[in-house]
Amino acid sequence: MPQTRWTTRSMPSLAGRCAVVTGATSGIGYEAALALAGAGAEVVLAARDAAKSERAIASIRRRHPGARLAFESLDTARLASVRAFGERWQSEGRPIDILLLNAGIATVPNREETEDGFERQLGTNYLGHFALTGLLLPFIRRDAASRVVEVASLAHRPGRIHFDDLQLARSYGPQRAYRQSKLAMLMFGLELDRRLKAAGSPIRSVPAHPGAARTDVFRRGDRAGPVQRLAGHAIFSVIGQSAAQGALPLLFAATAPEAEGGAYYGPDGIWELKGHPTRADIAAHARDKGTAERLWSVSEALTGIRCAV
Repeated sequence: MPQTRWTTRSMPSLAGRCAVVTGATSGIGYEAALALAGAGAEVVLAARDAAKSERAIASIRRRHPGARLAFESLDTARLASVRAFGERWQSEGRPIDILLLNAGIATVPNREETEDGFERQLGTNYLGHFALTGLLLPFIRRDAASRVVEVASLAHRPGRIHFDDLQLARSYGPQRAYRQSKLAMLMFGLELDRRLKAAGSPIRSVPAHPGAARTDVFRRGDRAGPVQRLAGHAIFSVIGQSAAQGALPLLFAATAPEAEGGAYYGPDGIWELKGHPTRADIAAHARDKGTAERLWSVSEALTGIRCAV
């Protein structure tokens, strides 16, 4: 656990290292990409929108003129896109040092399905990232500094994995779906670290959460009307923190030598809503190994991608 207030100035040099950040065009993903590039990493912005990615790259380069940046098309809501990304990476064979699984969507008002038949929040936030990890694990450098960082949430605490209705076809609710997806991400991160350790791998899986960060994900993106956007902004302006501050626990998990595999990091303030990186609380049900192993098996079956450590 950090003993002082950890900031981006605490980050080690990342020269010669490669970071892949999903959902890096805005919010905490953009702030993480900005900080990683500033520390010297080559940063791959893995995102859906090429135009937004180019604007993000231009913005980062204004801050860090020598930054090494690249855009790669990726939509975690589409397994075809995830597979295509994996195939492109396999053809190049480049090693990855940091895989930051950040892309997400929240509180979709009405139930939607992805083209693969997944409930949209589960597919976007979790299943796409599970599949991506399975495809990229062979390229993650076997080194103690290498990390897989899964972005979870405070919302995991009331969440449950509804194996009897995983796609919430019978029991959909915006928060119910979001909580399940973020609990799944946390359980995946913890289970991945257990499996890495059992295999004798030095790679660390380190889940983290941003607290209540002011980003578009909690304003339902383009699904929100002006009233919803204004309300979301007002609430998070009071209780939350900036996207840059929210990115700090993710960056700590991704880069700090003292970040422990299988630990969980978040803000140090009241209720973990805002602050500087520290160890975060994990709900007891998120530690259930039997549930995590079942979720892993179900995820492999649903995605058709084996996540072999």
